[in-house]
Formats: sequence, structure tokens, C-alpha cells
Amino acid sequence: MEKKSVQTTVIGSYPVDLNNIKIMNSYFNQELFSWDPVIKSAVDDMIKAGIDIVSDGQTRDPFTNIYIRKLKGCRIRSRPEIIGKVEYNGPITVDDIKYVSSIIPKENNVIGLIAGPFTLFKSCVNNFYKDEKQLCFDFAKALNNEAINLSKHCNIISVDEPFFSLGMPEYASDLIKTVIKNVNCTIRLHSCGDVSEIIPDLINLPVDILSHEFKATPKLFDCFKEYDFKQHICLGSVRSDDPRVESVDEIKKHIKKGIDVFDKKIVQISPDCGLRMQSRSVAFEKLKNLAFACRDIYG
Repeated sequence: MEKKSVQTTVIGSYPVDLNNIKIMNSYFNQELFSWDPVIKSAVDDMIKAGIDIVSDGQTRDPFTNIYIRKLKGCRIRSRPEIIGKVEYNGPITVDDIKYVSSIIPKENNVIGLIAGPFTLFKSCVNNFYKDEKQLCFDFAKALNNEAINLSKHCNIISVDEPFFSLGMPEYASDLIKTVIKNVNCTIRLHSCGDVSEIIPDLINLPVDILSHEFKATPKLFDCFKEYDFKQHICLGSVRSDDPRVESVDEIKKHIKKGIDVFDKKIVQISPDCGLRMQSRSVAFEKLKNLAFACRDIYG
């Protein structure tokens, strides 16, 4: 099947129904809890809603914690902490992505998700490094191993850097270069929030797709108009922070506004951010209407 020029996708997280008693019993009985059914429920919802490029739903943990739990030099007690040199300690999300790839229809794709090094730094209490820049680059080097492993099982990787919107370091481009070194697939950079002040820096990043909250922050349309850039756009088109389900017509109007600004640069239509904070029913309806709107416009 020929790939559509514009595809629907997700940013990452998706709400699922967890049996916490079953998870606790597995822990206390020293039994391995299988997350496959939980991941499958998230993926099934995305497929049923009509989403083209799906994720694993980030069901195991808050996104940064998924990484902090697995990297050397890190731990989580009451909070995420850095207690030693940060290094790769083996695959983190690779098995989940391999599983998703094995259960999705052949016409769908899966996106691998990586918590960005700057965001991981900002999410932790640093009890070891005297040089914060060095900590960021050690995160980036560790994440590069995960990105290389992930790229064997998906054709798109999203590096998620929500903290860029609060203040982008001057070495951000080198950080991203380090994360994606020798990674042979499409690279998306997602940064939520108001990124209007850092657009000149974002468009100089070595990535293929820029992904932002155009629905929650519509002024970004006017801000991006001022710049010429080579990247494609993932257009955030439904809010992730609001339980109101946008109608198909509302989403279509938003997408058409995006087309007026970006034209053929738009290659993905998505929610603004992850949908973990919404109920499962609301998240599903948002994705379903998003997919309908995209099909109505692009076919």
C-alpha cells in the first residue's frame, strides 16, 4: 500500500485501564507482570480510531521515569536522582516497540519514543555531576544507544524535549546530534508549550520533523510564518490538556489554517501532546475525530 502524504499519529502516552491489585500481587509474589495486554489495549484503541502511526502508549510509567529506571547512575526513590555517571544499561523501550510492530496491521507504522537528554536532566535531582552540561551529554550518549536499537524496529523516532519551551540550552543542537548519531530513520523533535521564542533555534536542529502544540498555542502559526525552514511539520490539532472533544469540523478548520501557513510541509497530524491525563474514552474520541478530519482533507 502506498504511504499517504500526510499521516495521523500520536505524541506518545495514552491512558489505559490498569489492574493495580494484580500488579501489586505480581510484585509481592515475585512474579513477572506482563505489560503486553496493557500495551495492546492502547495500540488497539489507536488502530480502531484510525491512527496511521502508533506508539506503545508509554503505559509502564511516566515517560521520563521509564528511562531513569533503566539507565546506570540513576535511581528513583521518592524522586528521580542522579547518583553516578550516566550510562546505557541495555534496551529500555525496544522490547515494547518490537511487540507493537508484531501486532499492528501491515498498513500501520510504529514510532519509537525517546525522552530527550535535556528533559531528563531537568527532571532529576543531580547528586553527582558538578558540570550540568556534561550530565546532559552523558544522557545523550546513553540515549544514542537506545535510538540505534529502536531504529531497527521502527522508521520514525521522536525525541521529546518539553523542557526546551522553558529555556533551550545553547548546546541543544549538539545534544540532538549526539542522540541521533548513526541512526538511520526519520527523526521528529517534539516540544510542547509555547515555543514562539525559540523558533530560530528549533529550525536549526538536525531533525526531519518539528512537532508542537498548535491547537493550545495558536499564535505559533503567526510566529512560524516569519521563518523559512527545511523541516516538515507535525501539526498538533487537538488539545491534550482539555477533556472537551473537538468536533471533526473544528479539527478540519484548524488543519486548513495549518495548510495556509505550512502547505506541503505538513506530514503528520497529531494531538498537541500525550493523552495520558485524559480518560480513555475522551482520548479515543479525540483520536477518532482527528483521523476523520485528516481523511476528509487529505483523503
